[in-house]
Amino acid sequence: MGFPETFKALADPVRRKILLLLKDGRMSAGELGKYFDIAGATMSYHLSQLKKANLVFETRHKNFVYYELNISVFEEIMLWLAQFKEVKTDEQDK
Repeated sequence: MGFPETFKALADPVRRKILLLLKDGRMSAGELGKYFDIAGATMSYHLSQLKKANLVFETRHKNFVYYELNISVFEEIMLWLAQFKEVKTDEQDK
């Protein structure tokens, strides 16, 4: 995973909403599309950008493709961001 692709994918509000919808479990592109007023090709583009950033992965079941969050990537992002959190020591509290 590369952070540039990840942050580029997260920069778009449609993709962020897709990720929030997938938080509750896997969904097909058609199910996701019900929440947006965009063309199917546009939804496909957003999903491909999320897959490229490894934020989601797809699984196939019969004639359907389902999308799910890739939790390990979110954990890696959170660990990276956590390094910027200021931690006060006893020495700083004085």
